[in-house]
Amino acid sequence: MLMSTRNPWLAAAAVAGTMLATTMLAAAPAVAATEIAWWHAMSGELGRRLEKLASDFNASQPDYKIVPIYKGSYAETVTAAIFAFRSRNQPAIVQVAEVATATMMAAKGATYPVHDLMRDEGESFAPLAYLPAVSGYYTDVGGNMLSFPFNVSTPILYYNKDLFRAAGIDPDTPPKTWPELGSAATRLRAAGTACGFTTAWPSWIHVENFLAFHNQPIATRANGLGGLDATLVFNSPLMVRHIAQLAEWQVTRVFDYAGRATAAEPRFQSGECGIFLGSSATRADIVKNAKFDVGYGMLPYYPDVVGAPQNSMIGGATLWVLRNRPRDEYKGVAKFFAFLSKPDVQAAWHQNTGYLPITRAAFDLTRAQGFYDRNPGAEISIEQITLKMPTDNSRGLRLGSFILIRGAIEDELEQAFSGKKSAKAALESAEARGNKMLRQFERANP
Repeated sequence: MLMSTRNPWLAAAAVAGTMLATTMLAAAPAVAATEIAWWHAMSGELGRRLEKLASDFNASQPDYKIVPIYKGSYAETVTAAIFAFRSRNQPAIVQVAEVATATMMAAKGATYPVHDLMRDEGESFAPLAYLPAVSGYYTDVGGNMLSFPFNVSTPILYYNKDLFRAAGIDPDTPPKTWPELGSAATRLRAAGTACGFTTAWPSWIHVENFLAFHNQPIATRANGLGGLDATLVFNSPLMVRHIAQLAEWQVTRVFDYAGRATAAEPRFQSGECGIFLGSSATRADIVKNAKFDVGYGMLPYYPDVVGAPQNSMIGGATLWVLRNRPRDEYKGVAKFFAFLSKPDVQAAWHQNTGYLPITRAAFDLTRAQGFYDRNPGAEISIEQITLKMPTDNSRGLRLGSFILIRGAIEDELEQAFSGKKSAKAALESAEARGNKMLRQFERANP
């Protein structure tokens, strides 16, 4: 004030200078958030839910921006990432189907293990907080998490309570064993139902998860988790017995095969088939489209098999971090994974999509919120994968070229279901074809 009284020109200049500085500060661009590309394979409603996760994280802090980019199917997404890595144009994060875990591990120098990333960036990360059946699938033999579990599912049993009532079957008691399921499906057929039961994902459910639930191996070396020199051994007496039983039921449509992947799901939703074995992640879709009272149960098992039921294995996909991105991006990726691990974030993802919560805390929060009381059956999948502590036979599988091997298995199962091959011959051929692919993969990845 003293200066402005003595020299008004100097005071005016000072005010003008202050205004100019303020204007310059206002006009200066804010520091841009570091963008982090996330290539994924989710379309439709699931894709919108995925994008919401990214936008919620972006809104939670100013420094990083996750940019989701849809790249097609799982196979198309991982193939695109591999080619992009070779041209040094890879994303920081890529979503990869669980059966491609061995392929990603074999890409030496291309991936940044999640346990290393979180440690290097100082983010809290406790693998023991994750459900064992989830963490076990994506860890190495030392228990180190290699990728970040994201969308996780497991197969369960669905049934049409209305058709059960019409056939005189207790609608509140799902079949627990294969003999019980066969009896219920036979009664459904006798009551006029077009097909007793059908199934999605034939290899995932009737070979991979079937053996895990009976605590029997798919392959040596802990189903491949112990090394690339694993050999398929699923052509067992129990497996032959099961496929032979399905083929026998196929003749009278007590069981009616409808195709690979999710081809059978519409037959259950329309009321054509009374029982359906499918992914837990399809629950919301079934509830939305079915015009009947839906019941839920765990996978069936043979009661004379010692150790059954064990626990089921997971399906879905995981998030891999790729090397050779700027250090700032990795800081953001680590913060994003920490965000995804929060109980409230995981609980919302689980409740809105039908995928499993990956942590015990998210499961407990969902239960405390009353979600399972309001949505009967939604808890079955978690109960099933946590039924017992995973063993080497039920922890997961890590087999090279398994997407191709799964295709070979389903080729042969279809031969058995159509009566063109015996169950034993079909499984012998599937195992031989699969082992040939394993040896090719092993030679290519010394």
